[in-house]
Amino acid sequence: MMAQYLEIKAQYPDALLFYRMGDFYEMFFDDAVAASEALDIALTKRGKHEGDDIPMCGVPVHAAEGYLLTLIRKGFRVAVGEQLESPEEAKKRGYKSVVKRDVVRLVTPGTLTEESLLEARRHNYLAALARVRDDWALSWSDISTGAFHVLPLARARIGAELARLAPSEVLVTDTVDEDLRGVLGDLGIYPTVLGAASFDSTGAENRLCHLFGVASLSGFGSFARVELSAMGALVDYLDITQKGKLPLLQPPRQEAVSRFMQIDAATRRNLELTHSMQGGRAGSLLSVIDRTATAAGARLLERRISSPSRDLDGIRGRLSAVQWGFDTNQAHSLRDMLRRVPDMDRALSRLGLDRGGPRDLAAVRNTLTQAEAISRMLSGQDLPGLIAEAAGALTGHDALLERLDAALVAEPPLLVRDGGFIAAGYNADLDAARMLRDEGRGVVARMQAQYAQETGIGSLKIKHNNVLGYFIETTSTHAEKMLGLSDRFIHRQTTANQVRFTTVELSELETRILNAGSEALEIEKRLYDSLKAGILDRAPALAETALALAEIDLALGLGDLARERDWVAPRVDDSRAFHVEQGRHPVVEEALRRAGEPFIANDCDLTIEGEGSAVTLLTGPNMAGKSTYLRQNALIALLAQIGSFVPAASAHVGLVSQIFSRVGASDDLARGRSTFMVEMVETAAILNQADDRALVILDEIGRGTATYDGLSIAWATLEHLQAVNRVRGLFATHYHELTQLAGKLDGVKNATVAVKEHGGDVIFLHEVRDGAADRSYGVQVAQLAGLPRPVITRARAVLTALEKGERERTSPKALIDDLPLFSAAALTPAPVAAKKGPSEVETRLEALLPDEMTPREALQALYELKALLKEKGGV
Repeated sequence: MMAQYLEIKAQYPDALLFYRMGDFYEMFFDDAVAASEALDIALTKRGKHEGDDIPMCGVPVHAAEGYLLTLIRKGFRVAVGEQLESPEEAKKRGYKSVVKRDVVRLVTPGTLTEESLLEARRHNYLAALARVRDDWALSWSDISTGAFHVLPLARARIGAELARLAPSEVLVTDTVDEDLRGVLGDLGIYPTVLGAASFDSTGAENRLCHLFGVASLSGFGSFARVELSAMGALVDYLDITQKGKLPLLQPPRQEAVSRFMQIDAATRRNLELTHSMQGGRAGSLLSVIDRTATAAGARLLERRISSPSRDLDGIRGRLSAVQWGFDTNQAHSLRDMLRRVPDMDRALSRLGLDRGGPRDLAAVRNTLTQAEAISRMLSGQDLPGLIAEAAGALTGHDALLERLDAALVAEPPLLVRDGGFIAAGYNADLDAARMLRDEGRGVVARMQAQYAQETGIGSLKIKHNNVLGYFIETTSTHAEKMLGLSDRFIHRQTTANQVRFTTVELSELETRILNAGSEALEIEKRLYDSLKAGILDRAPALAETALALAEIDLALGLGDLARERDWVAPRVDDSRAFHVEQGRHPVVEEALRRAGEPFIANDCDLTIEGEGSAVTLLTGPNMAGKSTYLRQNALIALLAQIGSFVPAASAHVGLVSQIFSRVGASDDLARGRSTFMVEMVETAAILNQADDRALVILDEIGRGTATYDGLSIAWATLEHLQAVNRVRGLFATHYHELTQLAGKLDGVKNATVAVKEHGGDVIFLHEVRDGAADRSYGVQVAQLAGLPRPVITRARAVLTALEKGERERTSPKALIDDLPLFSAAALTPAPVAAKKGPSEVETRLEALLPDEMTPREALQALYELKALLKEKGGV
């Protein structure tokens, strides 16, 4: 057995080998040590190898999925080695023959299909990155749904596209350079390296033609060599990991960068589109706007948010669908039906990979049942184009649905081997086998009554023992009569008082009763295979139905959101306008709503006249809402181009080609980059890539270096955005000197976040108004943060002196001489006047004994103390 284990393990040195032994998957040697630590399970030993103990650990087969998920999340790959024959079959080859085993599947992060291993509302992408000379392409697939895409792209776009897809696993060649590894590392991706043969474009074309059963790929599109290379590598990897059982991949869909709004990795992170800064889904845009009722609808929404469209007709079609979802009086009924729709996409995938079960058949049946009901509800209505197209894809499966309805019980078991999922009355042979299995005693009793009537012997019995099996027994007084019927009744045994017989019918019945359980299960397995084949024959049409349900679900979900949150339909066109009235940040507004506080809405106008630029220079204190204002306008543009209503009183958005965001501070210690360096790298990407349809939001550029260095960088950046990039932009800064540019650069205007001072404190109004701020209120914000009072007092003194020196053009050296910054006296708290002794109020208070006072006495004492305090000139 260990020789067999080592032979299989040698083929998968980079994976943990789950070696099937009966009801357990066992691991040995280094695999056992690593797995026991990762899974927190006991490490034992079994036998010896070269004189040393063999480490061993194992997990039960019935609970293996949970352990697999833990290992995958911790970065392991797992080779699943199954028994390919039973021990009885092995013994036929020899008494000491080892059961045949082999790896049936290599489990990796990008090839998961099990429901328990996947997030229902998220895609799980496997991607392949290919290069042919100077051309690059990215192919990706979610094998749990069958989605298959390919995209030619420039090298500079690799990081942005991978950030958009967030794949679980990326395939690269063994010649990938260190710089690209750095890009992948920034995204937290550790690539899977394949040999050059997997990426060979000629072999890839043949591989793809064989997969889709076509002589040429021209029916799917005109693919360049680099695109074929990426797709071929992905399919080859699936062939390797699934051991020849390829998933039901849809024909490849050719994408183009120009179809989507471009959003780089830093901007996605800053805007918290699908994940918050903390890494989870909570607090992201997706978490706030997701009202979908189905898993497929949720995945469609995630795709839309990750890839906002630049197709004007497509955007308007989606907005019309959401308007229908907003207006229809059937929304509640439709959403209730959608909540009963299972995840048919993933059920089809599991069936195609032969990892499915009866519940996946039921998922298809239940989905088609709800699709038919939704289609009836929508029939005869005046529907917008996208919804009408979706409604048309809901029908056409009558024969399959009728077959599944007749064949399956209402709640089938998880596994085929459990049996009991085929409905009674569907198959006569199965019903007969089940009757024998469940009602064998009754069948024998009916046969006994039949024989007693035939022979006229009322005392005739059918009995059973372990030697003869089933037999007919009469008393010896009837022996002669029974022996006279020897052509029918076959003599088996004579005892002192009884004579025993059998018949051909009884022998056949005995065999059938003994085998009825296994026979019923075999019949169910055959019927399962037949039903599965019927479903897979219609897989493309079923996938269209699943997508149609997702479209309807998403339109209803976004319509429900707009109705409840008072969102409006944006006007989206091909202009360079950007005008929002009373815009709101959807995530911040939701957080404030839960806290019972209002969100202060603000206008934004970045409309460009002619060929120029429109940049608003935003000043004001920290904590006043500048970053929220910047982000909310970027999110409104994004929401408009995914085809959603937006949180505003009105919105006019000219198509945005790119969104760039430089908001917030962070460093990159792993790559030796300071906060300022990270800021400069991200700013450089914006200045080098932004076109005249970009929307740029920048927050406090240049803050991580010396004041004049930072000011000069911010100044030059703003000029470049206005004159060269010609963008629509929001530029928040504390460099008030920049406000002078509003009168010098066309399209640049000033705005400020209003505050109110009261008693030396600052009150944030969160209102954006025209004009420039004259100060940043940093000391007041520091006071709100809880800095010690002596520090705040000293800071005010230093600030006053610095501002006076600036006005009087005093040199910095003279200011330092006049301000001993580390003077002990300055940091010493003001002395407190010494007490003269306890006051009369304190004396009276000290004499009170609360535990001995009644409530009335305590109240009276309180009134007396208050009166005494007034007499002494107190409050």
